[in-house]
Amino acid sequence: MALVKMKDLLLRAQKENKGCGAFSVGNMEMVKGAIKAAEELDTPIILQIAEVRLDHSPLHLMGPMMLEAARNAKVDVAVHLDHGLKFETIKKALEYGFTSVMLDASRDSFEENIEKTKKVVELAAKYGATVEAELGLVGGSEDGKSDHGIRCTNPEDAKIFCEKTGIDALAVAIGNAHGDYPVAPQLEFGVLEEIHDKTGIPLVLHGGSGITDADFQKAISLGIRKVNIATASFKSLTKEVENYLATEGAHNYFDMNEAMVLGTYKNVKHHIEVFNCK
Repeated sequence: MALVKMKDLLLRAQKENKGCGAFSVGNMEMVKGAIKAAEELDTPIILQIAEVRLDHSPLHLMGPMMLEAARNAKVDVAVHLDHGLKFETIKKALEYGFTSVMLDASRDSFEENIEKTKKVVELAAKYGATVEAELGLVGGSEDGKSDHGIRCTNPEDAKIFCEKTGIDALAVAIGNAHGDYPVAPQLEFGVLEEIHDKTGIPLVLHGGSGITDADFQKAISLGIRKVNIATASFKSLTKEVENYLATEGAHNYFDMNEAMVLGTYKNVKHHIEVFNCK
């Protein structure tokens, strides 16, 4: 179909009361697996990569590949920079053609978060791109190397934040965390519902890997439109590679390549079905 703005996919999901899967990728095999699942289910998706992953998966290599995969997909695909930390990285992603960017200034003060986010909104407008921001503190971190705790998003602050910044989507903290959960988290659905009522914009659930299917669908019913999945895809890919290497006989790169594609495909397909509320 086409490379599209993330905002278009979120508004479509809002109209259909569904969630749009945002799947983190780190190599060609993950891109292929995610697109394969989306095409098979005839469902648009978001391909994304977080800034902390760029040491392993450089933007100048991953960006053009993600964009080309989106342009040639049989479904609509948005390409998003997740958890942007530096203004320069966000600008570079927009120059490549990313249709969405996120500035994560959630650990800054409320006022600093607003001011930094406004600058990104102004920049992204020149490219016609969607902007996501985060308010509150989602636990853990994208690379698993730090944990600053969890601080639930204040609904009244969320209303003010959205009004002052003009963002298109807001990532909320409702007990969710990045990385692996020891047990499924207890999400604060009452807080989510109040944020949704006060802001009216598409909301984003980070730290999706490990949340139950039922909780995903309840969150979607209360205004979550974008759901991030990263850890579960990396783990599924690794498991398929391990299964392949455990088979008898000689092994080769090309079959291992297909194992990585399969691992990503399986995980993405499952989550798309859940987010479609089937």
